[in-house]
Amino acid sequence: MLPIYQWNSPECAQFLSRIAHRGSETDSIIEKQVLEIIAAVRSQGDSALREFTSRFDGTSRTELRISPEEITRLAARVDPDLRRAIQQAARNIRDFHLRQKESTWEFDAGLEVRLGQRIRPLNAVGLYVPGGTAAYPSTVLMNAIPAQIAGVPRLVITTPYHQFQTNPVIAAVLEELELNEVYGVGGAQAIAALAYGTESIARVDKIVGPGNIYVATAKRQVFGAVDIDMIAGPSEVVIVADSTTPLAFVAADLMAQAEHDPDACAIAVLFTPSQAGELQRALQYWIEKLSRRDIILKSLINFGGIILVENRDEASAAVNAVAPEHLELLLEDPEDFSIQIHSAGAIFFGPYSCEAVGDYFAGPNHVLPTSGTARFASPLGVYDFLKRTSLIHYSREALEKNRSAVELLARSEKLDAHALSVRIRFEQSE
Repeated sequence: MLPIYQWNSPECAQFLSRIAHRGSETDSIIEKQVLEIIAAVRSQGDSALREFTSRFDGTSRTELRISPEEITRLAARVDPDLRRAIQQAARNIRDFHLRQKESTWEFDAGLEVRLGQRIRPLNAVGLYVPGGTAAYPSTVLMNAIPAQIAGVPRLVITTPYHQFQTNPVIAAVLEELELNEVYGVGGAQAIAALAYGTESIARVDKIVGPGNIYVATAKRQVFGAVDIDMIAGPSEVVIVADSTTPLAFVAADLMAQAEHDPDACAIAVLFTPSQAGELQRALQYWIEKLSRRDIILKSLINFGGIILVENRDEASAAVNAVAPEHLELLLEDPEDFSIQIHSAGAIFFGPYSCEAVGDYFAGPNHVLPTSGTARFASPLGVYDFLKRTSLIHYSREALEKNRSAVELLARSEKLDAHALSVRIRFEQSE
């Protein structure tokens, strides 16, 4: 079921290259369609939103905004135990992200010079909540709570109306977080409305949240007019396991990743061929018992694999080569091993820190860099909803002391007006 590769073999290198490039191809037809949708929303506003909502979602509504009363009515349909689980998860997520808050600071640099940085929240953020075959209340929690902690005064939700009606758990999360500016608009047209504004939807400063290929393409195309969180690729996990962990745990966690999407990537890094054989048997046993087995099979066949390594140095090299979104260390002394890892979105330590607890409940953000971007990117956090302004207070004495250096640097760049702007402040008094 899972192909087996020996680390440092040509076959393993080819496998890792294929993993790195999955989902990165651009579709010129979709690019063109999205451009046309964005242009229509920019020029026609709400009327374009209504037309696209009717065409793509099969929903004809004059009123684009979903009322707070409708949210409350839908939320009341959610099982009380699930509501309590949402509340517990929200508390954990809030408790973790409160520690990411930043403060304005200044320092005295001498000669009556004060320098610093002022922290302010973004004024408005749009959160896209996808429809599709499943509802993801955890994603709403992970995107909205850091923005609230940052102090963003306006959070706007867009989501396909029909799916919103059929997935009341999303309404329960919105009610829990007291989010009430919600629009029943999905797809690329929702991204366009958030980026450029319409009669009903005022534009935002940043757009966050996952979506299908049309949503991802639209976010890429509007970037610059607004900020975006990231262009999320297919999800991935790498699991490093030694003989101290039951292979059934590894099998379950690989399948948990694979059930997201046929393009999801699930890799086990193991130390012996016997481990690989036991893992294959565990997968064969469990996979038939799961409701999304067809998706799991496609994912494991297309982008799953077992990488066999000789030692921990090879294991860490394999992990760093992938730079995975999720990394599970099902090892003896996982803390020690983790020091060798420099690229991973989130690290899960030991057999009971499964990815699922991080996805839903633990508190750290599950919006993570994918497709190897953990080499340079970080999880979503409070810092993504803040902007920083530099503060510069210079006295006459300080500028006079440093004027020659500033003028030299300006002239080296052939920017005479820059040099003049310093010199003129002293020529009039000389």
